[in-house]
Amino acid sequence: MTASTLTAAAIAGMIDHAILKPELTRAEVDAQLDIAARYRIFSVCVRPSDVAHAVTRLAGTDVAVGTVIGFPHGTTSTAAKAAEARQALDDGAAELDMVLNIGRLRSGLLDDVEADIRAVVEAGQGRVVKVILETAFLSDDDIVAGCRAAERAGAAFVKTSTGFAGGGATAAHVELMRRTVGPSVQVKASGGVRDLDTVLAFHAAGVTRFGTSGTATILDDATTRESGATAPAREDRSSY
Repeated sequence: MTASTLTAAAIAGMIDHAILKPELTRAEVDAQLDIAARYRIFSVCVRPSDVAHAVTRLAGTDVAVGTVIGFPHGTTSTAAKAAEARQALDDGAAELDMVLNIGRLRSGLLDDVEADIRAVVEAGQGRVVKVILETAFLSDDDIVAGCRAAERAGAAFVKTSTGFAGGGATAAHVELMRRTVGPSVQVKASGGVRDLDTVLAFHAAGVTRFGTSGTATILDDATTRESGATAPAREDRSSY
């Protein structure tokens, strides 16, 4: 599997399978939940209204259920984000991926950005909170400032993207994020993570979690490479 020592099982343990497109029907959501269970990945990241259903459908598996807060724009009020986080926990969510207030970050209103994140961390009552920066909209200085605000506020992860902003994770951005935060904060890459080589490259840069809807493609390729066979060509229809 290239020079990396990662196994397919290890990669599965770093995947948050994204089920976030607004147009998905219940049947389509269920099909994606079943993929998550079949590949034994770490977690799914579902729309807030799907949390309780996902928890029920995945009962008896080891797949955790996460959801998004203030998604995808990050512009809802801090009170609304905290309320959304509390509802997600009531519905059974194990992890929360929140979008910080992008406009306030770009405005240099860092106290506001930090307070917004801290409110969700506190509402999360010890659950893992990942802070989405939406790096496609940010300068390097903004990324550094956002990462530092997230770390001060107690976030467990900084995350590149929602996957809905026309740009996703890049090697330069994940490397910058990893250099900026301390060892207690992890980095999640999302947006455009659709193939195994991207996963391997980002992992080498310090990424420990991946948001993707390309789970099957990535893990099938990983298993094939692990076995020494040649992976068959397949169409990529993922978009997150």
